[in-house]
Amino acid sequence: MSAESLGLAASRPMIASRRAGPSGERVFAVLVTAAAWVVLIALGAVAAAMFWGGLPAFRAFGWRFLYGTEWNAVTRQFAALVPIYGTLVTALIAMLIAVPVSFGIAVFLIEVAPRWLRGPVAAAIELLAGVPSIIYGMWGLFVFVPFMSEQVEPWLIDHLGPLPVFGVLFQGAPLGIGMLTSGIILGIMVLPFISSVMRDVFALVPVELKESAYAMGCTRWEVAWRIMLPYTRSAVAGGIFLGLGRALGETMAVTFVLGNAHDLSFSLMDPGNSIAAVIANEFTEADSALYRASLIALGLLLFVVTFLVLAGARLLLVRLARQRGE
Repeated sequence: MSAESLGLAASRPMIASRRAGPSGERVFAVLVTAAAWVVLIALGAVAAAMFWGGLPAFRAFGWRFLYGTEWNAVTRQFAALVPIYGTLVTALIAMLIAVPVSFGIAVFLIEVAPRWLRGPVAAAIELLAGVPSIIYGMWGLFVFVPFMSEQVEPWLIDHLGPLPVFGVLFQGAPLGIGMLTSGIILGIMVLPFISSVMRDVFALVPVELKESAYAMGCTRWEVAWRIMLPYTRSAVAGGIFLGLGRALGETMAVTFVLGNAHDLSFSLMDPGNSIAAVIANEFTEADSALYRASLIALGLLLFVVTFLVLAGARLLLVRLARQRGE
């Protein structure tokens, strides 16, 4: 057999595979498109089911369901402002704690820690993400709440409570349970997610950029703040909003330490409530159709709040990308 015939025979399978290529591409495109539509359909179905289930509450209370403060199962009067307020405040406290601590952890692991220490510290932080939320709740109730009520909150009440305007946040009795304690525990829970994202993206910063900054006399703080963070700000913002989404929807840990009180108070020391905690505590006790509809309507509001937060994160990332000319 000649070399030409051998080459022709060898090329036939390749030609056949190339001919089959476009059909395979079409099948692959159909499959991945179907997967994307499954997600969208499931998301829409969840939203539609919660809207339909909560519709009796919206019909009964109207817009007052959003801004009212009463939640009384006996008189069948329900409103969502208190749990909405508690959800947003505890999530904000969590972000105020988790974001700077996560930034410090990421900078430590990338720029400061010796190589032999980076692996164990990173593994320990990531293990926090695997701890069940009910464990955080039990630890918070039996260990952290007594510490807050005996050591932290009395000092805050005595030193920050008398301050004008700002002091209203730290007035009340040192009960230990409340929005401050809940926010701190939420911050601990979301810390591994944010710090892991920051660490991974900081590791992708080109070494040349950092070495150039060091050569110009920059300190480690200046390199982290002026080089690493601006270079990775889009990914860092995404990680922060990922942690915020987790904080908004957390249930069990918040239920243990928030206090589950339907009272609107600006003091972080007072017990409060959150949307997820209300649903978890009261769904099995809902003894009327309107009660159940109100709880489902709360779930819809939590869905909307989380969606708006993630949509805002997406818009922020797009804006940051445009500012960088991407």
